[in-house]
Parts: sequence; C-alpha cells; structure tokens
Amino acid sequence: MADPSSPHLRDRDDVVLRVEGLVVEFPAAGDKVVHAVSEVSFDIVEGETLGLVGESGCGKSTTARAVMQLPGPTSGRVRYRDEDLTELPAERLRQTRTQLQMIFQDPVSSLNPRRSIRDIVAEGITIWQGRKALDDEATLRRLEGVFDGVGLDLHHVGDRRPHQFSGGQCQRICIARSLVLEPEVLICDEPVSALDVSVQAQILNLLEDMKDRYGLTMLFIAHDLAVVKNISDRIAVMYLGKLCEIGKSEDLYRYPTHPYTNALMESIPEPEPDASASGTEWDSQGELPSPLDPPSGCRFRTRCPRAEQLCTEVEPPLRPVGDDHHVACHFPVLFA
Repeated sequence: MADPSSPHLRDRDDVVLRVEGLVVEFPAAGDKVVHAVSEVSFDIVEGETLGLVGESGCGKSTTARAVMQLPGPTSGRVRYRDEDLTELPAERLRQTRTQLQMIFQDPVSSLNPRRSIRDIVAEGITIWQGRKALDDEATLRRLEGVFDGVGLDLHHVGDRRPHQFSGGQCQRICIARSLVLEPEVLICDEPVSALDVSVQAQILNLLEDMKDRYGLTMLFIAHDLAVVKNISDRIAVMYLGKLCEIGKSEDLYRYPTHPYTNALMESIPEPEPDASASGTEWDSQGELPSPLDPPSGCRFRTRCPRAEQLCTEVEPPLRPVGDDHHVACHFPVLFA
C-alpha cells in the first residue's frame, strides 16, 4: 500500500522496489551531523528503469548503498517485493542480495587486480554453490552466456587480469559479474561517468540489451540528465539529499517544472550553443550548500532565481503537477 504522505508512490501490485522515508545521516566533528539523505521515497515497478539524477554531493550514491543496506539507513524502509530489507536477519539479507546487484562508478578499482576475470565473474557462483559448481556444464553455459552477452569470449580472455583491459571493457566485466546470479534488480551507480563519451554510449546500449535479455528492473544513477534521457522510463531529480521532482522521462524533459531541473537542463552541452541563451533565468547561483547545515525551508532556495520568503520558512512537499509527475516547489514552472 502506498504511503499517503508520499503521493508519488504508486499503489500497484507489480512494484519490485519501494523506498519510503529513507534517511541517512553520518556523525561529523563535534556534535554535527551530515544529512546525506533526507526523507527520500520512490518506487520502481517490474521492468522499469528509474533514473536518479543530481549534481555531485546530492546523496545519490548514498541512497543506492542504503538500498543495498551497505550500510543500512538511519531510518526509513526499503522493501524488495514483500520483504523489508531494513528488518531482515543477516543471513536472510545475504540471500536476498543475490536478487539485487550493483554496478559501481569506477570499473577498474571495483575489480580485484590479482584475480582472473573468469574468477571475478564466477565469484557469486562459487560463494553460493562452491568451486565444484564451476565444473558443471550448466554453470559453464551460464558463464559463457554472460560473457557473450557483454561482448567478451570467456575462453579467449577468461584467464586475463583486469589491468589488461580498457575502462570500457572492465565495465563490461562488472556487468557480467552483476548478472551471473540472474538478479531481478540492478542498481547502476554512475556506471558511465568514468568512461569516454564514445564508450558511454556503448555501455548504455549494452545495459538496455541486458535489461531486455534478463528482464531486469533498474535504478540508474547519474549526474547528467542527458545520460539518463533514453535509458530511463521515469526520472527522479535529487538535490542536497531531497527529491525535488519525479516524473516520466519524456514529460520531465519536455516540461521540467522545478527550477533546479531547469538548471540541469540548461547545463546539458549543445552541439551548436546559442550565445544569446547565456545567463538565462535557470542559471543556478552559488555553490551547493553543505549537508552539515542545509538551508531551512526549500533546500534549493539559496541558489534559486524564483525564491521568495515562503521558500525560507516552509519546506515544499512533493505534489502532483500532472499525470505521474510530482514536484517539490512553491513556485513551479507550469506549462499550458
């Protein structure tokens, strides 16, 4: 059942992952607290890709790790199907994690440099079924399948070490590793930000292919709206630990209603930029505030060209502005 205090959560039977009121805080020097994630809620239905977007330091990666309970959140709930991951015993959580796999931002550092890529990709199988399972014909076919799916030949490159591959190839290996246990949910934590632009497109296309092949449900994290435009069914925009807008990908690109979303749209590089467009209303002002002391009211108000006194005093809740489109802003940009 959807939380009535979070109207953007959908009351559907096919919700695979539901995050409700997620809070992640870390102790800092003295008695201060880093408010990394504050009351974040979203859901993802079966076969859907939700893009989570925001600039560096907004809490995206912390949200992803909290979903995986690495570590668990300060408060809030993370539900996978009918299970609340925040309340599972350690062994049951360990078993459930086989169905939720993660791809990390830096593919090179996330691979053990001392092991062959065959052993790296097969690690999940050996953990759950033992080394002898690697001699099983069905297991070999599974390994061959995931290697082939990411464009690598197991028998040709399986004995090589990670340093013998490019960054893009290492990310393909990471994708194969995440899929070898045939999970249902794939959490991609900025999987292309460390790669060249030309390689980014290849990895994005590969993830789309793997989503169709394995029937995946995905949470895709990025700091660039352009990266998630085609891969996401819905997009959630995050700022300083809070969600400020969430909606269908096409609608959010066509009708961005939060000033921060508009600022992100303006920051997307254009092949032929219009010099007259510089200094538009949607240029965000100043630096990202510290999560140690977030602004009162609307957290974006210190950089917002539309901010008024109300924004200082009252925090805006996510409210509907269209079909499955919600925005947390007192003065949203509304389109006819």
